Amino acid sequence: MQVEVWSDVVCPWCYIGKRKLETALSRFPHADQVEVVWRSFQLDPSVPEGHTEPTLPALAAKYGRSVEEMAGQMRRVEEVAAAEGLDYDLLQGVSGNTLLAHQLLHLAAERGLGGAMKERLLHAHFTERRSVFDVDALVPLAVEVGLDEAEVRAALADRRYLPAVQQDIETARALGATGVPFFVVDRTYGASGAQPAETLLQLLERAWADTHPLTTVPAAEGCADGSCAV
Repeated sequence: MQVEVWSDVVCPWCYIGKRKLETALSRFPHADQVEVVWRSFQLDPSVPEGHTEPTLPALAAKYGRSVEEMAGQMRRVEEVAAAEGLDYDLLQGVSGNTLLAHQLLHLAAERGLGGAMKERLLHAHFTERRSVFDVDALVPLAVEVGLDEAEVRAALADRRYLPAVQQDIETARALGATGVPFFVVDRTYGASGAQPAETLLQLLERAWADTHPLTTVPAAEGCADGSCAV
């Protein structure tokens, strides 16, 4: 069974959603037969590459809110994150274009390190407040999870994974995604947003039942309808 997750590495709800999915999988008896695939989605592709800015005032301006209002919303998200064991500091966050980070994730996935790379980028951005927006910032993180530095630099320089990132984004739109995280199980069931672990578990169970229907043998003697005649 395949679970595809469209998300961005600067989306606070995406990290929360990742933890909720992990909780759901920990309760799913067939988790060892589930493949989680991380798909690319950019929250704001209009940000010029190489440009970074403080997140708080940028979001306040984008949504027409005061800085104080937006700070209050961020604190509420921090509380939700804390409940999932995540240490956020959104008020001091920095935003930028994540196109390079998504290309790195595709390289990591080809090397069997997609999940580790996703976790490392999210942790770096939200907990360590490290940049994930340029090659020199991404390379040390990639090396930490086991990727080769020379290969990473070459892949990001020639943009060989850019078509894959763009395909992910186009597929998300075709599937009806308007925001992230966006969970899709076997291209049959979908769920948008950082759903509760219980909801994601139900999604997994339903998809599993669809592909593993119960097979019965012909009926034999037994009890039914609350009675048992002998």
